[in-house]
Amino acid sequence: MSTRASLDPKAQEKADRLYKIRHTTAHVMAEAVLRMFPEAKIAIGPPIDNGFYYDFDLPRKLTEEDFETIEEHMRAIIQGKHPMTKEVITRNQAKARFNDQPYKLELVDAIPEHEEVSLFTVDTFTDLCRGPHVENTKDLNWKAFKLLRIAGAYWRGNSDNPMLTRIYGTAWEDPKEMREYLDHLKELEKRDHRRLGRELDLFHFEDDNPGQIFWHHNGWTIYRLLMEFVRESIGRQGYQEVHTPSVMPKSLWDRSGHWEKYQEHMFVTESEKRLFALKPMNCPGHIEIFRQGLKSYRDLPLRMAEFGSCVRNESSGALHGIMRVRGFVQDDAHIFCTEEQISSEVALFVELLKGMYKDLGFDEASIIVKFSTRPEKRVGDDATWDRAEGALAEACKQAGLEYEIAPGEGAFYGPKLEFTLVDALGREWQCGTIQVDYQLPSKERLDAGYIGEDGNRHTPVMLHRAVLGSLERFIGILLEHYGGAMPVWLAPIQAVVIPVAPAFYEGAQALAKELENEGWRVLADLGDERMNNKIRIHQAQKVPYMLVVGEQELASRTVAVRTRKNDRIDGLSVDEFKAMIDEKIQKKDVL
Repeated sequence: MSTRASLDPKAQEKADRLYKIRHTTAHVMAEAVLRMFPEAKIAIGPPIDNGFYYDFDLPRKLTEEDFETIEEHMRAIIQGKHPMTKEVITRNQAKARFNDQPYKLELVDAIPEHEEVSLFTVDTFTDLCRGPHVENTKDLNWKAFKLLRIAGAYWRGNSDNPMLTRIYGTAWEDPKEMREYLDHLKELEKRDHRRLGRELDLFHFEDDNPGQIFWHHNGWTIYRLLMEFVRESIGRQGYQEVHTPSVMPKSLWDRSGHWEKYQEHMFVTESEKRLFALKPMNCPGHIEIFRQGLKSYRDLPLRMAEFGSCVRNESSGALHGIMRVRGFVQDDAHIFCTEEQISSEVALFVELLKGMYKDLGFDEASIIVKFSTRPEKRVGDDATWDRAEGALAEACKQAGLEYEIAPGEGAFYGPKLEFTLVDALGREWQCGTIQVDYQLPSKERLDAGYIGEDGNRHTPVMLHRAVLGSLERFIGILLEHYGGAMPVWLAPIQAVVIPVAPAFYEGAQALAKELENEGWRVLADLGDERMNNKIRIHQAQKVPYMLVVGEQELASRTVAVRTRKNDRIDGLSVDEFKAMIDEKIQKKDVL
């Protein structure tokens, strides 16, 4: 099995140094906060990717205006060149040391009996901690850290516990690295899909209806285009599109195992003294369709797809724009096949996925694949797992697929491949997946069957698969990947016709209507703004093309083209523009 390379020794060494730097800086920040608020209660302060955080129970609300004071204290502590000393003590000693810190006392009680209890002290601050840390604050660069933001965080992630104040920061080896990272954060902020959703009039949320998206016309246009793209792509591979109910009875979820394993994430309702649930996933419904009528081995593989509208009871603290919601639609499908067909079906899916990702702007180098093998807690015997993992490995070989092994991360019912996209800013997004399932269609669960070539009844293998995953989340990924400047074929408005003066409004309208009738999404801007202002407004709205027309252009059927990148093409005939935009759409090009 081929795998992706891990960090080289020098990169790993640097990563280890940064971990220690960030962990120690979190402790320094905690001491600085305690200098401001001696009565504060402290919780936890770990290093994280690119930085650190610490959680506090404070006597008053903290604002980012307090950062300057906290950072002054931090610089003074760092410049004091204090050693970072470790001390191993008993549990009773730890409880005595933290007798006025309830969160630390709870952490002491949670330490397993066989583990040591260790403290780290820097200057006047002592914390319950395993380490590791730098040896001395002189190993920190007092010019290479910055506090970034404040957030609320429930103690231990439980909404029944107190809400704490979490302060996030970043720390680096030298100021240049930090400046580069802060510039990166500014670019992330510019590309934040929530910000773009407002600026481009794509969607909004209501505070009293968390996790549910209100799609505006522009946003829903992108949504419909993406859905139709998926529909056309899977149609070429012979998928049957189906639709299953949004509400299904508890009895079905009992048989599938979801009521036992997943009920806390399901919205439950009651009617006529029976319990029902809004579906969090589509697989049981697809098996119910498969079970209708007698199936033969000649019917397999049967590829069943649905734009399934699902609802999951996510905690409000976990929601994030359109990336993490309660109501969403998956480009979901299930393939019912024989064991012998697993390998070829997975290879066919990989071909589909690569082609769709390429059309969406992600080449093969942007795709990371994980092969997740059998977990410790699983169903089925080892022989079945051997066959399933072997079929997946053979499919990867057929598809020429490079992957890394994720030991023990498979689903409890079978192994899986996970496909992660790397976007324009180097961030990784897990999107596509295909999973091998021997359990859900089994006689013990939902009892799907077909008549084999031998005349006997057999249980099909069920492949759960998605290319994009949630359409909502994938649109968020696309918005941030492209910074809102969607490819021409996905842009909600592809062109705006702008007349140079009111005398040419009628001609501009006629041209816009002509283009619209031929299938493009085009508007005429007949507003009161000056022409140059209109161009800037539509460029800010990420419209690919602005077509400026006046007396000469209307008489000669030409347009003066301005792009959202501020490129300029004068004297282009209308037919030449049509050919240009048509080629961009056909090739799925990015402007």
